[in-house]
Amino acid sequence: MSTPQTDAVPAPPTERSLPPEALRGSYRSITEVGTSVLHRRCAEVTEFGPELARLVDDMFFTMHVAQGVGLAANQIGVDLRVFVYDCPGEDGQRHIGHICNPVIDVQQPAEPAAGKEGCLSVPGGGLHEVPRATRTVVRGQDKDGNAVVLEGQGLLARCFQHETDHLNGTLYIDHLTPDQRTRALQEMAANRQTVLAQREARARTLRG
Repeated sequence: MSTPQTDAVPAPPTERSLPPEALRGSYRSITEVGTSVLHRRCAEVTEFGPELARLVDDMFFTMHVAQGVGLAANQIGVDLRVFVYDCPGEDGQRHIGHICNPVIDVQQPAEPAAGKEGCLSVPGGGLHEVPRATRTVVRGQDKDGNAVVLEGQGLLARCFQHETDHLNGTLYIDHLTPDQRTRALQEMAANRQTVLAQREARARTLRG
């Protein structure tokens, strides 16, 4: 999920310190709308170990390069049900983590709230309103196979829903009206090259 500068919702601080996972990771190119892996349900994670841990690290670094608050594995071309996040919550605290095989089993209240989102896989596509539940509970596993339960409100809840959508093959533009979707794709066409150049430059800067 992106920030107003890039994938969805009120922006985090311009510069966030890199978490340990990102410091270990490498940059991977972000897949874009139209790539098949983004438009189908991802495979369940069944193997937990060093390879999965490296994937999580790379996802964290790639998310920070793109200045997003969340990133799903299929956004870097990997067909697995994993997402990472580094997102402010309604409590004002910074929430950092990952989850495999996420299932959203509670969403309250029933009436969704509108909020602006963008997407790292729609580079330069702008922000558009998407209705989401304001509270979520997500159950899954961590990279070691341990059970995980995540709770989020506000922006964090929106992030969890946005990233779980990705793993189900749904992008935020799929929630838009036809006119809004067309506008987002037109904005992407106009801004894409600038955004990609910024990511490449930021990847070099963060790697020193």
